[in-house]
Formats: sequence, C-alpha cells, structure tokens
Amino acid sequence: MIIKLKNKDTLICDDFQFRCSIGKNGLKKNKFEGDYCTPTGIFSLGPVYFRKDRVDKPDTKLKTIKMNKQMGWCDDPNNINYNKKIKLNKKIKAEKLFRKDKIYDIVVVINYNTRGIKNRGSAIFIHVTNNYRPTKGCIALSLNDLQILLKIIKKNSKIKLA
Repeated sequence: MIIKLKNKDTLICDDFQFRCSIGKNGLKKNKFEGDYCTPTGIFSLGPVYFRKDRVDKPDTKLKTIKMNKQMGWCDDPNNINYNKKIKLNKKIKAEKLFRKDKIYDIVVVINYNTRGIKNRGSAIFIHVTNNYRPTKGCIALSLNDLQILLKIIKKNSKIKLA
C-alpha cells in the first residue's frame, strides 16, 4: 500500500483523502538539515510513538511505542546517533518528543536518512497539526485523520513524497 502526497496539501491512501501540510519550503530531492523542506522519494514507515497521557494507543499494524519525557530525536549531524531516537541529554542537540504542544501526541517515523548521513536531514515524521501551518519538513495531519490513516495502513506500507 502506497500513501501518496498530492498537491502539497493532500495525502491519499486507498479511497481516503486527508488534508495535510508539508515543509515550509516545499519538497526537495537533495534535502539538508534545517532547510524546512520535505524530502522527495518513497519511504517505508517506522514505529509510531504516542503520548499515553493524552491519546489512546493507536489502532495500527505498525509497531507502537509509549513516549516518555526523556525521549528525543538527535538532530546533531556530528553525533553518532544523528537521526535516531535518543535519551535526552543536554550535551546532544535533539528535538524533544514529549512536547507541551500537541503536535507530537502521535508521531509516525518516516524512514528517511535512516543511515544518518551527515546533514541530509533528520526527524522526518508524520505528526499532528491543529492549524495546517507549514512544518519544518514533516507531514502534518489532524489528530483524527492521523488516527484513521494508522488504522488503514499496513505494516509494509510506504509513503511517496513527490
């Protein structure tokens, strides 16, 4: 099953169309860290992280992981854990997963730059939006739409960003 991005504001999966937002600077083939672009390509999906204190465990065939306050995602290109989940540490530049705003209440990892190639971009997710403002490079859906998407996708589903 392929999830397709259409017209930069619509995600299509089977017969479903979801309003979405993407990176502030659009799509880009040669993405780099901090460019506010969503990478183009076809990518598999990683695990789903969720805030148990705010949402129920997502109904999905993907692996689910409960988030905790110590979880982060390394966005330091010079760190060995670049573009991987880490335990937060003041010495490592990372994005907090357990946020005050609600955009990371559910996060689906898009397996982009999984080898952690320096400066190619990190923390590319499908996450929640409340206002459809452009992202830093992720795909954002309403909470309800993200929950529906998670129900219909399969373990081997891919996302095509073009």
